[in-house]
Amino acid sequence: MPTTSVLALRGATTLDRDEKEHLLERVRELLTEMLEANGIDHEHLISILFTATPDVHSAFPALAARQLGMGDVPLICAQELDIVGAKPQCIRVLMQFNSERARADLHHVYLQDARDLRDDLPT
Repeated sequence: MPTTSVLALRGATTLDRDEKEHLLERVRELLTEMLEANGIDHEHLISILFTATPDVHSAFPALAARQLGMGDVPLICAQELDIVGAKPQCIRVLMQFNSERARADLHHVYLQDARDLRDDLPT
């Protein structure tokens, strides 16, 4: 009998400009890719944490998740640390979910200019 575990999936994307509709489009794209690449069903989601760099002001990234029908999933947004040299206009995601898969089988998703953030993770 398969064992269900709580797993966490990482993802990130960047913005070309800090505008609400652009931000929401990029975050919807990221979330959709994270779910599809890992075969995650909505009912398996536990929670999603979003962080944004301090130069992002146009919208809460969690709004994109609500637009995708995830309003019943606990969502929270926070500001990323303001580190010198950090990637600008970056949205990061940590998605927790229940799965029978192994952690090593996860496909972390990095889009746009965020592709080079974590080249040590399997994609």
